[in-house]
Amino acid sequence: MIETRALTGAALEAALDDVARLRIAVFRAFPYLYEGDEAYERQYLDAYRTSPGAIVVGAFDGDRLVGAATGTPLADHADDFGAAFAGTDIPLDTVFYCAESVLLPDYRGHGIGHAFFDAREAHARALGFSRSAFCAVIRAEDHPARPADYAPLDPFWRKRGYAPLPGVIATFNWLDVGERSETAKPMQFWMRSL
Repeated sequence: MIETRALTGAALEAALDDVARLRIAVFRAFPYLYEGDEAYERQYLDAYRTSPGAIVVGAFDGDRLVGAATGTPLADHADDFGAAFAGTDIPLDTVFYCAESVLLPDYRGHGIGHAFFDAREAHARALGFSRSAFCAVIRAEDHPARPADYAPLDPFWRKRGYAPLPGVIATFNWLDVGERSETAKPMQFWMRSL
């Protein structure tokens, strides 16, 4: 039986090293193809240590963290993400950012993704946010690393009430698996009202 728990404060901080390991493992697959680095992960996850509105929703198999979803007020996250909203009339202080959702493959297909969104959206509402957003990497349909059986998560996100925000695209750099230098990746924002 998998248990999901909302973690804040000290419990959140205690889970971040495990979240880093999950990010490295899960994001290695298409479409992210992320060549993870624990030192970078610690720096990246600092936003969750320092934001009083941050949350980690953990999926636990016993004591083992097998999945995690993070969230924080968008204004507390990377400047690159907030900059993507510059041409819109959406005030950043109304947007809660649902960042990563990472779950080991053996645990998928059992409703944990919905539990991740439910908990983050409830947390956002409790903090007074009226919108929830996330972003997802854009990869070419004919990308050479795209598995033949790859199924995008767009139908799942739409079922949850999210829709892409036209023109709201952030750029984020990371090292792809097998590459020697980082490249910029376009990240499409999706949003829904809470």
